Amino acid sequence: MKHGLIKATFLAVGLGAAAPAAAQDSLLNVSYDIARELFEALNPAFVATWKAESGRDVTIDQSHGGSSRQARAILEGLAADVVTFNQETDIDVLAEGGLVDPAWRDALPNGASPYYSLPAFLVREGNPKNIQDWSDLAREDVAPVFPNPKTSGNARYTYLAAYAYGLEQNNGDEAKAQEFVKAILSSVPVFDTGGRAATQTFAEREIGDVLVTFEAETGQIAAEYADKGFVRVTPSLSLFAAFPVAVVTENAEKNGTAEVATAYLEWLYSPEAQEILAQHDYRVTDAEVAAKYAADFPEVRLVTVDEVFGGWDAVREEHLADGAILDQVFVNQ
Repeated sequence: MKHGLIKATFLAVGLGAAAPAAAQDSLLNVSYDIARELFEALNPAFVATWKAESGRDVTIDQSHGGSSRQARAILEGLAADVVTFNQETDIDVLAEGGLVDPAWRDALPNGASPYYSLPAFLVREGNPKNIQDWSDLAREDVAPVFPNPKTSGNARYTYLAAYAYGLEQNNGDEAKAQEFVKAILSSVPVFDTGGRAATQTFAEREIGDVLVTFEAETGQIAAEYADKGFVRVTPSLSLFAAFPVAVVTENAEKNGTAEVATAYLEWLYSPEAQEILAQHDYRVTDAEVAAKYAADFPEVRLVTVDEVFGGWDAVREEHLADGAILDQVFVNQ
């Protein structure tokens, strides 16, 4: 379907033909590629909460695709009420286009990121190539699989995490870090546009030795393909990956959905939603829920985009702009 649009409709049906029709709300949540199962679990819980609090039913439609492609689709007219992305820069693009409040990070706690993850690895049964860290992805005998960093926020985090590791291993030497990342990128057998397609390449087409994706997704894939015996591997260092959310203000005001859209995003911080997120292998911001599920998440040293790269504006200018570092090291475009 266009832009990966799927419909998840949850309605409370009144009894009795004479009963008046209940008020009806509707939302379109435009999200990143690999979030389908997550929101299939989250949406019914929000529907029940909204019904109890407002007395109104709500229909939630979902659109999934590569995060950057989704942002472009919204700019081109996809009528999102909210976005739940995996890349801050893609919401910034919407803000620059006048669709999202420029101060969107201040609208909700934790920089408007109710949950987070990090790039991690999924290897084949028994880990035959003994892949343990980012350095192994640069080996000539290892074929890593991840999406195109030009179209996927997921892959952009992979690129930046590998770059951060390369900088640390080479005492901050930018040229050596770029050579390291170039070696990894040059070994990717196919660049899919989004995380879900890359998963299929690795798990179903059996291409490559290691899938690099968000830690949350490695857990879901390992469970979905339990018969294949995939092994989850956490690298020694990785990049903090925020999952930012925002109301698409212009559309929500036009659609009359601003109230329910805001409530939907605020609800993602609730203990109920945080439980569901943790159960789907996302690291959460609620301290009590995080403590409850701590044993499910390996310790890892996380660095941030601000610490390593000077913030997302610098990343966009120095790494992601046309002709910038990503273009220079991305030899398999």
